[in-house]
Amino acid sequence: MTSKINTLKSFSSKFGLLIIAATFAFSFAGICSAQDHHEKINEHADDAADHENMHSEEGEGAPAGWKSWKSDGPGGFIMHHVADGHQMEWAGFQIPLPVMLWTDEGFQCFSSSNFYQEENEAHVHGMEGHAFSMGDEYIMINEVIYYLKENGGIHGIEEKVMKAEEADLLLAEIAILEKEKEKANTNDEKTSLNNEIAALSTEEKQLRKSAIITAPFDISITKNVLGLLLVLFLMVFIFLRVAKRYKKREGQAPKGIQNLFEPLILFVRDDIAVPSIGKQKADKFTPFLLSVFFFIWFANLLGLIPFLVGFNIAGTMSITLVLAVVVFVITTINGNKTYWGHMLAVPGVPKWVLILLTPIEILQMFIKPTVLMIRLTANITAGHIIILAFVSLIFLFGAGSEGAYWGVGAGSAIFMIFMYLIEFLVAFLQAYVFTLLAAIYFGSAVEEAHH
Repeated sequence: MTSKINTLKSFSSKFGLLIIAATFAFSFAGICSAQDHHEKINEHADDAADHENMHSEEGEGAPAGWKSWKSDGPGGFIMHHVADGHQMEWAGFQIPLPVMLWTDEGFQCFSSSNFYQEENEAHVHGMEGHAFSMGDEYIMINEVIYYLKENGGIHGIEEKVMKAEEADLLLAEIAILEKEKEKANTNDEKTSLNNEIAALSTEEKQLRKSAIITAPFDISITKNVLGLLLVLFLMVFIFLRVAKRYKKREGQAPKGIQNLFEPLILFVRDDIAVPSIGKQKADKFTPFLLSVFFFIWFANLLGLIPFLVGFNIAGTMSITLVLAVVVFVITTINGNKTYWGHMLAVPGVPKWVLILLTPIEILQMFIKPTVLMIRLTANITAGHIIILAFVSLIFLFGAGSEGAYWGVGAGSAIFMIFMYLIEFLVAFLQAYVFTLLAAIYFGSAVEEAHH
């Protein structure tokens, strides 16, 4: 027992230092999450008149949340709560967050409440979702901030959206001409089609260039970034205290917070790291595996606290991307001769088979971390979507009568409680699976050749 405690003390000390260093990498990924769909232009929105009619049809006695659900629809309602944002919503209150932009004129910082005001609501034809303007400087569409004046105002943005749509139509026309060129029987027909394709391609490129909607570089503290920083703070605070307890109580039985986390720390070391990597080399990777396990687990639990602004940290692609990239880098750097030998030239395989097998082996080196990223993001986001789908059922069936509203609400509440219990299990399982697979990848990279 004493050797376990001494070893654990060493792990905890390394773990605390590693968390502080990892904070910067994770924080940068979270900050960039608001830029995920910066260059993406959505499909056509509903007509502005229909948008106004939806608001005017709302009854004064409509249940809370009905306005949001009816204006967005079930899909929009769900994705609005799952996606990141520049403000938090808690118990009917809006909590603004700092907006930090790097513009052509330098750094600017102001409250997001400058956007989220009823008089600032805007509608941009061709761009679906919520839009808020801030004077003539900026406009925020689906939580992405663009320049307003530099893009020619709302009318100018709408024109750029139309140009992007025209470019899409030209691409479709070019694809049709390419198929016709394949079927052409004479050189004259092919030459004529090539000239037409070249002219359309030039026009398409010009339209794309003129359709670019300029935007500042957004490094704001968004909802998920705040949750990310909160998780990192909790981890540093908790595990530095755990490490301090081990230094003070060396050789003694664990107590308090030390006693709470020791089983989990030993679980990651003894049941994940050692079996997957080997006892001789597990110590090198255990601090990182502990960091990843508790980061994902804490982030998932934070997102499950009812009515706490709906954090979706592990469901944010940019954050899981950083985790996957770090696993990839560690695996690649620590790969030994046996690892690279099996990847580039599998022993005992005929050379002609290696022509097919080697590219597949190299490709799987990138597929593994990609699968890690997608699995974690999809599973965590799916849980939030399912719970919000039950909420949507309340408004969907409650549109007709108050009785249906309360009846379906009771049933949905039961299913939501059940899903919450499942999600608590999933929160731990996803942290476990990610950590286990990372350990397996590390183990395969450092495994020695068998004689």
